[in-house]
Amino acid sequence: MNVFRLVGDLSHLLAIVILLWKIWKTRSCAGISGKSQVLFAMVFTTRYVDLVISFISVYNSVMKIVYILFAYMTVYLIYIKFKATYDSNHDTFRLEFLVVPVGGLAFLVNHDFTPLEILWTFSIYLESIAILPQLFMISKTGEAETITSHYLFALGAYRALYLVNWVYRYYFEGFFDLIAIVAGVVQTILYCDFFYLYITKVLRGKSLSLPA
Repeated sequence: MNVFRLVGDLSHLLAIVILLWKIWKTRSCAGISGKSQVLFAMVFTTRYVDLVISFISVYNSVMKIVYILFAYMTVYLIYIKFKATYDSNHDTFRLEFLVVPVGGLAFLVNHDFTPLEILWTFSIYLESIAILPQLFMISKTGEAETITSHYLFALGAYRALYLVNWVYRYYFEGFFDLIAIVAGVVQTILYCDFFYLYITKVLRGKSLSLPA
């Protein structure tokens, strides 16, 4: 494992921990898109279904378990524990507009037409756009809390670092995964405006807002 993937994994984990900490500390999930979190739970479930049939390393297995548990813990906090604070009026993105096309694409474009490979491909495609309900919600409410902005930045940094990881692996290991790279590029592009606003506003103590 190269340093870019390791730091990317840690950034990903940090993002999830920041989100859980924010919800638990404030006893509120205000400003958090439950729909994005449902999509992330779907991503981890379909990607790591191989956890029960294959073993790569202790690190790999532990991270898979942590991602799955944390994803469902977040969904539980939003939809059950702190349901009264969930802003369903602004979290209105239609998930079927994302899940159905991604499911079809996973069947049509994959490395190998097998159940596990299709599920993995589905998870890669879905992860690249899973943040859209959250960004859509921010654009409707007008702004995001600072801690939510930190969560989004860490999540975006994870994808950007994984792109560097793919470049590293191509040059030093001869490994190239077009599906993962294209999906990573799409996901990183979705964060570009946010990165700019985060650097120019949040880091200077101002509130972050996305254009409606």
